[in-house]
Amino acid sequence: MKSDNVKKGMQQAPHRSLFNALGFTEEEMNKPMIGIVSSYNEIVPGHMNLDKIVNAVKQGVAEAGGVPVVFPAIAVCDGIAMGHIGMKYSLVTRDLIADSTECMALAHQFDGLVMVPNCDKNVPGLLMAAARINVPTVFVSGGPMLAGHVKGQKRSLSSMFEAVGAFSAGTMTEDDVKEFEAKVCPTCGSCSGMYTANSMNCLTEALGMGLQGNGTIPAVYSERIKLAKRAGYAVMDMLEKNIRPRDIMTKEAVINALTVDMALGCSTNSMLHLPAIAHEIGWDFDIAYANEISEKTPNLCHLAPAGPTYMEDLNEAGGVYAVMKQLLDAGLLNGDCMTVTGKTVKENVAKSVNLDPTVIRTMDNPYSTTGGLAVLKGNLAPDGSVVKRSAVVPEMMVHEGPARVFDCEEDAIDAIKSGKIVAGDVVVIRYEGPKGGPGMREMLNPTSAIAGMGLGSSVALITDGRFSGASRGASIGHVSPEAAVGGPIAFVHEGDIISINIPEMKLDIKVSDEELAKRKAEWQPREPKVTTGYLARYEKMVTSGNRGAILELK
Repeated sequence: MKSDNVKKGMQQAPHRSLFNALGFTEEEMNKPMIGIVSSYNEIVPGHMNLDKIVNAVKQGVAEAGGVPVVFPAIAVCDGIAMGHIGMKYSLVTRDLIADSTECMALAHQFDGLVMVPNCDKNVPGLLMAAARINVPTVFVSGGPMLAGHVKGQKRSLSSMFEAVGAFSAGTMTEDDVKEFEAKVCPTCGSCSGMYTANSMNCLTEALGMGLQGNGTIPAVYSERIKLAKRAGYAVMDMLEKNIRPRDIMTKEAVINALTVDMALGCSTNSMLHLPAIAHEIGWDFDIAYANEISEKTPNLCHLAPAGPTYMEDLNEAGGVYAVMKQLLDAGLLNGDCMTVTGKTVKENVAKSVNLDPTVIRTMDNPYSTTGGLAVLKGNLAPDGSVVKRSAVVPEMMVHEGPARVFDCEEDAIDAIKSGKIVAGDVVVIRYEGPKGGPGMREMLNPTSAIAGMGLGSSVALITDGRFSGASRGASIGHVSPEAAVGGPIAFVHEGDIISINIPEMKLDIKVSDEELAKRKAEWQPREPKVTTGYLARYEKMVTSGNRGAILELK
């Protein structure tokens, strides 16, 4: 056992004295030591129930013959962090989570791990850590929130942000907003649409790192407690069989996850996190590779914000495995990939059935014959940009309009809410990328303001920042190279015509090559916005969005 490095032999007598201080019995010292990475806290709604999940995991590990030992991981609530300096601290936590978990696991020589995350950066950060540490590891999340109900309709957090825009437009009263405020987030859990947290939890199933239902069983269901106990059993089984994360998270498994992503219509943030996870297993891929997957993968689900269904509906329809079974039968998944069950993908999904074709469409009746995400390239984004095309209305799939240029999110929001943005405009928000932000803030406030003002079918938004999974509309993010490193988005002038062609995967500025070269020669880098603390260190090491905003030593 790996933990023998801190438990066995005369040289480890001092170590054993410290385990004695922890209350370990002699019997426990002879059993595998399983670290349980708890993301529990009292500020994130998706994490407030994780103490119960952790206790169930502990019970499962102990019943299966292991010794459970809990240690923490941080997590930021993107909703609470939205629209102010706090959002600079969201994406950056992904690497803090990976690094700190790596430190704890290797410093204390755990034999196996159970990761208990839920929200946006928490899941990919722990997946990155799992690949680095490479001891038997299972994921069990806290589960999604139930949808809210307002005026007879299911609603979620994206509805809340759009209500603020509707109030600014004069189409919703303050009392209406207060009703939304009281009802859209009715339970604990990760927010109820196919936003980033739920996207990544669903993709743990597709990658093979989570058990069936990990992405979809609602947080408040007792079935989630059972799942946590089974995760405890599963890690002990993996330990016996010596199945490790790098046996599971292979290149083929990442391609499976990309494929499921396209079918589900996941958040654009998955195109930051999957490349970062792939990097940890030694595979760096151009994000445009996703288009190859998308071209042959139909979009089968339109969960909020793209449509009227929610995570609870996907769960009742058969969950992620039901989607995977349809993709496998169509020859679009690699069924031989190993998983945390000790079985292959093909074995896991063999008995899964689509129980509701109105939630999970069949392969012969997809929402579109292509996947939910697209990577656009062109002279405005030579290294790529990302759009959730499944959440774009048909009339905006091809669009040309004048650029309305803003160098920060706040200025754009002020212009939108004061009525300065009109139908046909293309809002450009720059210097919000991983390095320029720093931290690559989500643009949920401006996209929600656009939708709330009734401009969702006539105004596009382009940024080197990123979007919440709750954003919808012609929202194109991760524009790379970013403005802060002299990407072409830095050279856009007010009134330039921007051309968007999502079916052809193109994003261009309609000025000549000579004019772009002239503007580039005149451009000067800006001083960093932050010069102290973690963000300053992050800014010096982070890459652009097309590479997953991974950190590299310069």
